[in-house]
Amino acid sequence: MTNPPSTSTPQVASGTAPLLPPDGWMEIGSIVGAQGIKGEVKVHPNSDFPERFERAGERWLWGSQDVEPRSIQLKKGYEIPGRNLYVVQLEGIHNRNQAENMRGQMLLLPTTDRPKLRSGEYHSQDLIGLPVFHQVTGLEVGIVTDIFTAGHEILVVSATQADGKTAEAMIPFVKEIVPVVDLDNRRIEILPPAGLLEIYLPSWKAKQEEV
Repeated sequence: MTNPPSTSTPQVASGTAPLLPPDGWMEIGSIVGAQGIKGEVKVHPNSDFPERFERAGERWLWGSQDVEPRSIQLKKGYEIPGRNLYVVQLEGIHNRNQAENMRGQMLLLPTTDRPKLRSGEYHSQDLIGLPVFHQVTGLEVGIVTDIFTAGHEILVVSATQADGKTAEAMIPFVKEIVPVVDLDNRRIEILPPAGLLEIYLPSWKAKQEEV
């Protein structure tokens, strides 16, 4: 059941956010530190919609010690060009110490607040946790653990290697390389250029030879 938005007073020293927001909520970004001395915070976005960080209005905070998300007002915000970060001013946060205490907390919105997407567009959060398969061999490559923008969007795919360690492959999120995103069946299929996976995943060549 979707939790109703909380109207409780924000507590700024709640600690690091858990891995996933509670049911009925979506993460739009995470606070990564303070900006300046006037209480502004830097936010790493998990959303492709700038207005979520630039337009004033109600947002919610979520930290590891919270029972439910806490309402807070976003007063203003702007993007730091070329760094995939936003600087936002939150109500009640007036100095650098308060801002630093918010490091690691998530900014949330109710899932009912999702904008409608055009065909071929996806909410980033829907892709996190999806298994990724090589379309030709059918082999599972790994799991999507992050998405970031570097000229174009990049899928970060984590895979356990033969030595038990985890490696991350950076897969350009373009139609030619990621032809299938099947949210209903929870799978992504990729057609990477020759040698791309071997750059990131030491065990990939041996895995292919086993087929």
